[in-house]
Amino acid sequence: MKVILKNTSEQPIYEQIKQQIKENILKGYVEAGSHLPSMRELAKDLQVSLITTKRAYEDLEKEGFVTTIRGKGTFVKEQDSSILKEKQFFVIEHLARSMVKEAKTIGMPLKELNEVLALIYEEEDE
Repeated sequence: MKVILKNTSEQPIYEQIKQQIKENILKGYVEAGSHLPSMRELAKDLQVSLITTKRAYEDLEKEGFVTTIRGKGTFVKEQDSSILKEKQFFVIEHLARSMVKEAKTIGMPLKELNEVLALIYEEEDE
């Protein structure tokens, strides 16, 4: 599993790590039961603080993607991908509501909001 950090991203580093691991799990690139690198190994490989990788792993555990067994490591949890995707849809819906509320606050028309969203969506593919 490869994690690539972008210094130009507005997203915090721990969030970039979390999102990429989550994406690898949801797309099936990392199978259930797979052992993830230790927090220390990942921090060393990415040249980031141990606190950063710890936060990413803790968030992934809270969201139900991984489980940590003391002394053994962190493993991808066995789960129903449809339930995971439903959780992600809920998160996306919540963020979309927040985005719409902010857009309406400044009087941004839906068409313009869609254009902004489309641009951001395309940037993520680069």
